[in-house]
Amino acid sequence: MLSFIPYVGSLFALIAALVVAIVQGWPNWGLFLMALAIVGSGQFLEGYVLGPRLVGNSVGLHPVWLMFALVAFGDLFGFTGLLIAVPVAAVIKVLARHVLGFYLESPFYRGRSGEVLRADAASSSGLETVRQK
Repeated sequence: MLSFIPYVGSLFALIAALVVAIVQGWPNWGLFLMALAIVGSGQFLEGYVLGPRLVGNSVGLHPVWLMFALVAFGDLFGFTGLLIAVPVAAVIKVLARHVLGFYLESPFYRGRSGEVLRADAASSSGLETVRQK
């Protein structure tokens, strides 16, 4: 249940593992260090490798963009920004894809009558327009 709250679940798991390691391995610190290494590496892999890949694949975002969204929204809006970063990044991606599609089909991009200005069709009297199929 605590893993749904960022940082709290990881911190609770680390503290619980370290307390058990201290109780079980006293006075030897080897078990404490092993627990620290295992929980730390597990949380690192989950937070920075597996999480972005799994969430990014399900949402359709590249892991780099997902991490950028988390960092940016977390910095701008704090804890609330971390909660809304992935859905807002997915919405921005969909909107950008539609806007780009509309732009590529617009007369502004294609020319007023579907003509494209080609530099290789230039003649001595000036540039010619060539109708694109």
